[in-house]
Amino acid sequence: MPIRPENRHRYPPEWPAISRRIRFDRAAGRCECTGYCGRPAVHLAGDQRCHNHHGRPAWATGSRVVLTVAHLNHQPEDCRDANLAALCQGCHLHYDREHHATTRARTHSAFLAATMYPLFEEPSR
Repeated sequence: MPIRPENRHRYPPEWPAISRRIRFDRAAGRCECTGYCGRPAVHLAGDQRCHNHHGRPAWATGSRVVLTVAHLNHQPEDCRDANLAALCQGCHLHYDREHHATTRARTHSAFLAATMYPLFEEPSR
């Protein structure tokens, strides 16, 4: 997944090399998800690992697979191999769905607080 500009400082300078190593050396270009993303449909025929490969059509959707690296604990500073997984974009988005919902709610609340509060202030006299 693309790194948001406001989070770039949380990644080490060698992140591109780490990401490449996880996706292509360790995972050999194939999604490493074994079902923990919550998408059981992509884990077929007794093979517990997702069938999606980088650059190929995605299972079920046919869209081109982009292999990404997920931080399993959602902490970009933690780049230990045990905390990183090469995931297709579908598994990555499903794995992060609760984290994204929490972040979205927090961002929305902050936006409302910043923009709505002035509407209800007493006018200055």
